[in-house]
Amino acid sequence: MRLILITLTALLLATVVGLGATWMTTTRGTEIGALTIGAWTARPRTGTADVDPYSRATIVRNGELPIGTGDGVAFTATTDDKKKALDGRCDVVVSGVTPPARFWTLTLYDRKGHLVANSLARYGFTSQEIVRSSDGTFEIRIASRSRAGNWLPTGGIERYALMLRLYDTPVGVATRTQRDAPMPSITTVGCS
Repeated sequence: MRLILITLTALLLATVVGLGATWMTTTRGTEIGALTIGAWTARPRTGTADVDPYSRATIVRNGELPIGTGDGVAFTATTDDKKKALDGRCDVVVSGVTPPARFWTLTLYDRKGHLVANSLARYGFTSQEIVRSSDGTFEIRIASRSRAGNWLPTGGIERYALMLRLYDTPVGVATRTQRDAPMPSITTVGCS
């Protein structure tokens, strides 16, 4: 009787730990195969047959359609370069250059992965519509109130995420450093 009780307790404990670990990785993600440059993180293997089981579970849970390796890579950021969470009540500046790519998009999402509603119906920018400086750099202001230049409205939400998708780019599994892929900086410049 004691052996059966110990076995059942061990099975119950293993089930709770296993389900808890799976829930944690599918809701918070994993760092398996992640590429982090500054505040930006990408998982280049999510669009391949080599995707790890935790990333696959996250993809299924979120219902996202990952970019295939031959098509490009998607970087996400939920903090600025100083690890402060992106807050829609603050002014945030995304500036610099992107890695070489035929085309790129920068989109603002709420933490559940939905586009953020705003009166302009502007949810992001593309490499073809962004206003650049003469040296090729750009600056995007992300704020709740209107700003001059490239402005992306937040609707004043508390937390958000940015996704930078690079299409037809050499950035991928072999990329390791900022030198390999110069990512734009993310700076919080003030909060209201």
